[in-house]
Amino acid sequence: MSKPIMAKATAVWLIDNTTISFKQIADFVGMHELEIQGIADGDVAPGVKGFDPVANNQLTQEEIDAAEKSPLHKLKLKFNAAAVGEEKRRGPRYTPLSKRQDRPASIYWLVKFHPELSDGQISKLVGTTKPTIQAIRERTHWNIANITPVDPVALGLCKQSELDSAVQKAVAKKAAEGGVMSDDERRKLVSTEQSLSMEEEAPKIPTAIEGLETFSLGGDDEDEKEEEIIDADSFFNLPGGSDEDEQP
Repeated sequence: MSKPIMAKATAVWLIDNTTISFKQIADFVGMHELEIQGIADGDVAPGVKGFDPVANNQLTQEEIDAAEKSPLHKLKLKFNAAAVGEEKRRGPRYTPLSKRQDRPASIYWLVKFHPELSDGQISKLVGTTKPTIQAIRERTHWNIANITPVDPVALGLCKQSELDSAVQKAVAKKAAEGGVMSDDERRKLVSTEQSLSMEEEAPKIPTAIEGLETFSLGGDDEDEKEEEIIDADSFFNLPGGSDEDEQP
């Protein structure tokens, strides 16, 4: 149920200008009954000026009269045709200035781990534009060399439930279209928690050199043992001569 704006100020006005019960006022403004009683006693919201809900098109006089006659009557917010659909968000998600620099990293993460997501889905998740997504997909972004993929949920750009819902819709759409997924795509079509816990695959050895991974260019150990160990002092030993040759 929708609540009126300026709840405390509206409650102050209803307490001062009507005989509606505290319970009815509390239910209408979305506050606790004890808070309404505190406002009436002056302990809560002192100095708050009353806000007329009738003059501000939030409540009708007929609703007030009905509530004053019956303590079981619940006040209903006045229908405003201009506010219909206001809660629905249109266009890309708004991203705070402090987090806009993190969007390329989150786009890179989504493109890498969830290639099934369309550009429109990624745009709604992180609040970006399709040209930016396309540039990162094609690795033509001006800063692509410095972009590291980071989970958008960890960056606070979207909720985990929103990401999982988008992935499920993309998978269902691809299955309905009869698209055949490769093994690599099936591995990536998992939840965010599973994709983060995956271990990197070990590099595969080409078939042409299998069995040669232990090959070395050196000789056998026995040949090395048979090699003559040369003493460093032997380089400085000159051929021995007779004592007669040394005498003048």
